Amino acid sequence: MLSITRTKPEDKNMTLLKKLVATLVLLPALAFASEEGGYPLDTAPEQSNDLSALQNGAKLFVNYCLNCHSASSMRYNRLHDIGLSDEQIKNNLLFTGDKVGDLMTIAMSPKDSKAWFGAAPPDLSVIARAKASGAGSGPDWLYTYLRTFYKDDTRPTGWNNMVFPNVGMPHVLWELEGIRTAKYEDVKDPHEEGKTEHKFVGFEQVKPGKMNKVEYDVAVADLVSYLAWMGEPAQNTRKRLGVWVLLFLGMFFVLAWRLNASYWKDVK
Repeated sequence: MLSITRTKPEDKNMTLLKKLVATLVLLPALAFASEEGGYPLDTAPEQSNDLSALQNGAKLFVNYCLNCHSASSMRYNRLHDIGLSDEQIKNNLLFTGDKVGDLMTIAMSPKDSKAWFGAAPPDLSVIARAKASGAGSGPDWLYTYLRTFYKDDTRPTGWNNMVFPNVGMPHVLWELEGIRTAKYEDVKDPHEEGKTEHKFVGFEQVKPGKMNKVEYDVAVADLVSYLAWMGEPAQNTRKRLGVWVLLFLGMFFVLAWRLNASYWKDVK
């Protein structure tokens, strides 16, 4: 006699639940694996408490980024938090008659920017947080991205990037860094005998910029630090308050624990 085993609905639900949990567990690993195939990210210097670096980064942001990119969630007067006065903001960072209390917006319309660059430049208010991935933090991505531009005459803008291949953005900091080209060599494929691959081996400086390599890296680190700060201007205050909150909760736990023991000692 042929016996038929019927699966209970509870078993089906349990199987689906196990598959869902396994998928959620594997997703971060798969995302990280996909990122590993790209250009390796350098670690951005941590300068969230360095006011001079943040001020220099704000200056670079306004001079080189704010022409095409907006920061519509940021007001100029928030720069008070990094030690700048209204007078310093007006004299050094406002060039179009904006007021200190205005948002950091641009005059270029999304329609025009899309026609000129192929895509509208993104708002940079939280770009340092948006670029975080399994390969590294958002500041790591920005720090590496801004230091891996190279001249490529096959691109419409004349520039390309190792972190973001075929990027539509030109190298706006080229006057500071200079002009570089990417060097490639044909090397043997370690995984397949007799096959070679076109491998990137470094950059070649074609024309020097206003800064040497060390100075440019410091400038980019300052700019990235400002972008990371702009994503959450209150982050340092949050961290300081967090320490006090944890201390308070710890003291409250000890007090509640001893009070509970005092109340129940006669009952036991």
